[in-house]
Amino acid sequence: MKITPVKTAIVGCGAISAAYLETMTRKFKILEVVACCDRNEAKAQEKAQQYGIRALSLQEILADASIEIVVNLTTPAAHYALNKQLLQAGKHVYTEKVLSVNLEDAAELVQIAQEKNLQLGAAPDTFLGSALQTARYAVESGLLGEITSFSCTLTRDSELFSRAFPFTAQPGGGIGFDVGIYYITALLSILGPVSEVSGVVQTRKPQKQHYTLEHFGETFEIEAENLMAGTLQFQAGAVGNLLFDANSLFTAPEKPGFVLFGTMGILYMADPNQFGGEVKLLLKGNNEPFTLQQSHAFDEECRGLGVAEMAWSLRQGRKNRASKEMAYHALEVLHGIVKSSATKSNQKILSTFEKTPPLPRGFSGQTYFPFIEEAGIAL
Repeated sequence: MKITPVKTAIVGCGAISAAYLETMTRKFKILEVVACCDRNEAKAQEKAQQYGIRALSLQEILADASIEIVVNLTTPAAHYALNKQLLQAGKHVYTEKVLSVNLEDAAELVQIAQEKNLQLGAAPDTFLGSALQTARYAVESGLLGEITSFSCTLTRDSELFSRAFPFTAQPGGGIGFDVGIYYITALLSILGPVSEVSGVVQTRKPQKQHYTLEHFGETFEIEAENLMAGTLQFQAGAVGNLLFDANSLFTAPEKPGFVLFGTMGILYMADPNQFGGEVKLLLKGNNEPFTLQQSHAFDEECRGLGVAEMAWSLRQGRKNRASKEMAYHALEVLHGIVKSSATKSNQKILSTFEKTPPLPRGFSGQTYFPFIEEAGIAL
């Protein structure tokens, strides 16, 4: 059965847009990327020429009834207003993390999408990659027994990132909201909803100094968190710790710690900020872990996978996997940790979500994409 591709546009032609456009224009036939937009018209024209699409204004995108999905790649502070405008114009929206900086604004976006029967999705979509889908398959196959606890750690250098990407110094761009959300989303995709959180959030030594010749000697301020530690209690019973520290050394590639502990084994996870990577399992009675064979596709850089999955969900009349409910829940977890730090008390998480089915197993490499298109296999 022939399926009509979903006409798609992106808003925001900054650094991350190239990764999205590479995937969306070259790997997924379900997507027909037709336009891009940016406040800097020169950036939009550059991307339009590079990828053979049109550079349009936001008003032109809003007015074009043929464009069904708009991908919001702006900075976190701009997410709420733009997402709301797109939804009110009848567009399905996929946004870079987070849905919005404020939890109340995110709740409004979810409500608008529900009332208008529109899809609203959000990054991270790395949980759809081969590593985390393989990890989920291992857990749901019972290889670890009952999951009892977990540990997630990441270190970065906030000075380095705030100079390269100024939005990371602003609210919504700190190490918890910008990077920690990958870990939280990965946990949610495997373990389900969180019931309660506690934590400590700090902005250590917020005054920083510019090193460039143009601004040498001038200072700037880190407004976002650069240290977040938390404890999460899941509805299913697992409990564990998060530690995201942006006052430490940055290594390339990053060396995160991400481990699930079960009654029958321990699962050493890959970097949740990536789609692929090794997943290792240590079984009870063994001395050394072994690397699991990847059971799913998408083991390389694939930003925009969540957009393609949303497009398939539109054509098949089902819920998208990088759903608004899970994105809102992840944001509430982050805000719960922030509130716990301020009030010195545990915080109940009021929202919930239903885990969507995993991706189909048994596909690998480039054969996945045409096979999906020809056979109509549901993502």
